Amino acid sequence: MILKRVIPIVLTIFWLAVVAWQYLEHQRVVADGRTALRNRGRDIANTLAVVIRSQRFFGGVVFQPRLEAALLELVRSEDFKSVILFNAYGEIVCSAGDIDISDLDSLIEAGEKWDKNSVWMVSLVDLEVESPLEDWDTPTLILQENDRGILHRMRPPPPEMGAFEDNEPRPLPPEPADRDIESATQAGDHVRRERNRPGPRIRRPRGMDEEEYQSLVQKAGLHGFAIEMSTKQYDLAIKKDVWLRIPIVASTLVALLGFGLAWRSLVRSSDLQVRLVRANEMNVHLRRMNLAAAGLAHETRNPLNLVRGLAQVIARDTGSRPETQTQALQITEEVDQITAQLNEFINYSKPCEPKPTPVNLAAVTREVEQALLSDLGDKKIDLKIEIPDTSIEADESFLRQVLFNLLLNAIQSVDEGGLIRIRFGQEKGQKPFLEIRDNGPGVPVENQSKIFQPYFTTREHGTGLGLAVVSQIVLAHGWEIRYVPTEEPGAVFRIFGFNVLSKGNPE
Repeated sequence: MILKRVIPIVLTIFWLAVVAWQYLEHQRVVADGRTALRNRGRDIANTLAVVIRSQRFFGGVVFQPRLEAALLELVRSEDFKSVILFNAYGEIVCSAGDIDISDLDSLIEAGEKWDKNSVWMVSLVDLEVESPLEDWDTPTLILQENDRGILHRMRPPPPEMGAFEDNEPRPLPPEPADRDIESATQAGDHVRRERNRPGPRIRRPRGMDEEEYQSLVQKAGLHGFAIEMSTKQYDLAIKKDVWLRIPIVASTLVALLGFGLAWRSLVRSSDLQVRLVRANEMNVHLRRMNLAAAGLAHETRNPLNLVRGLAQVIARDTGSRPETQTQALQITEEVDQITAQLNEFINYSKPCEPKPTPVNLAAVTREVEQALLSDLGDKKIDLKIEIPDTSIEADESFLRQVLFNLLLNAIQSVDEGGLIRIRFGQEKGQKPFLEIRDNGPGVPVENQSKIFQPYFTTREHGTGLGLAVVSQIVLAHGWEIRYVPTEEPGAVFRIFGFNVLSKGNPE
């Protein structure tokens, strides 16, 4: 009984574990795909940095038309869709590709944004920020063609024009006076070093104060760039991984369902085999009892019939005293009671070997009702039959005996004017059942496990074999009978396991 509850729970937990495992593996694939896409973005950012560096003129100036032409060549690749270059205010100073972004500030703040078909990645180029362009020594200014005058003003003056802004001129050293080869070589090296030495870096155009220059850097200076990459290949890889994992989860579910059904069938088959073994053992035992009962019946019925006949003669003799006639009638009644008990014992001791055939359950129930009509009428009992025109597989004579014993037991239990209901129904996930319910006193809890035992009875003149015979017949058919406790007054007996051949509407 415990395994019946534990096995479904274990199978469910195992399937959920497989689902969780596949989910975690899928998340790992998603993470690996995003990491690969980010690495590809870094490679593109490095390439973009090289392109921007190659476009710089003296003083870090890049002209927008020329830079956009170079960027357009880059965005023609399959995975690189567009690029945005922005200043310190978050304003676009140069772009290439099909730009579709509504809030650049939030993108810059987030650093990364995943859309339906693309992903945006931001790289900053400030000197103090780690970036592909962090080694640049001067701000990169992106100017229009009409701003070439600024570039001209940023060129340093020739040495003969005087000192630079904030720097002294570096005149060339004089030629050596002697012709000594070693000294001449040393002087030449000194000259070459001085000529190849970088000149002063101009931080702003001549005639432009520092405040104006910083304003130009803020507006036209390259603060960072954002690249948009296509996630088409990434999405295809994710979908492919999902479709690879769905069959694993589905096949696991099918396998577990198959195992569960096989286990359920095995359990039912084992229960049926146990019941059949018990039935066979009982039949063997009953065959032995039947031999003894047949001899007992043969040896007992004849004397009982003789006693009953003599008692009837005495009761009918008009010359006998009234007291003698009354005693003779009592003897007759006692003999009839002993004969009935003997017949019940013989019926119980007979081996039960049913021969199932299609039987109309409603018709058999109506026949039993007619047989007990006088008993129902004597106690004014209301009998309600709620059975559709249903055909089941059963031995008709044994089925009639089961219904007769259960209905007679209910009639004897209820008070005058009581109610008995016979119903045929089916609960979800269970086989159909036949229920006999009455509103009598019911069966006490301490006796509910004993009512199907032979010779157990709570009535004064009961034999205790009625329900035992019912249990024997039910077991021989492979059915199951239970006493169902109920909160309402009365007793409820249910028979489970019918093989329904056809079912119509209730009458």
